[in-house]
Amino acid sequence: MAMILKNAVGSKLASCRSVQAKASDRTLWLPDSVAPKHLDGSMVGDFGFDPLGLGQDAGRVKWYQEAEKTNGRWAMIAVAGILGQEVLGVDPKWYLAGAKEYDLPVSAQLPILFAVLGLLETKRLQGYKETGTSGFLNSFPFDPAGMNSPTMALKEIKNGRLAMIAFVGFAVQAVATRTGPIEGLTTHLGDPSKNITYYVTHLPETLAQA
Repeated sequence: MAMILKNAVGSKLASCRSVQAKASDRTLWLPDSVAPKHLDGSMVGDFGFDPLGLGQDAGRVKWYQEAEKTNGRWAMIAVAGILGQEVLGVDPKWYLAGAKEYDLPVSAQLPILFAVLGLLETKRLQGYKETGTSGFLNSFPFDPAGMNSPTMALKEIKNGRLAMIAFVGFAVQAVATRTGPIEGLTTHLGDPSKNITYYVTHLPETLAQA
């Protein structure tokens, strides 16, 4: 009986040490933090960050991950477009583009946008329900370059998250300083006093600018 108890205790301790070693090898969003129980590291890009507990619903967490990737992809396109527009000197500034008059008026664009994007989003939802992944039209996953792999999936999520943060920064900068990201950087480098404190204390004058 004593031998059985000793073996059971030894097996339990070994199991605990194995779990601890596995946890210590995992990269978390904050060093020495503890990941929520529902985030076990099995999903690509899972670094144990879920302050709102959204991932507790196992039936929704996969959909949330797909939504994050979709928003990250839009953000990467937006950030590249904003930087490209400023580098190439295309007018108007990105945050004023919506107020510009185009050859095709907004009232004519809206029906086209609703029809095209409605079709694409409907196909994307149908494909996700059938395959568990996002895609384009009848291709799930959408991978024309043949680059789909766990490594590339992780890189995509990391870059998407960075792009979402960058876009929020671009938007706040546009409101607070009325400058683009590159213009704001060069202005600050040329005159370090033009920092966030300066613009916050001069916000009414900045907002009055066109």
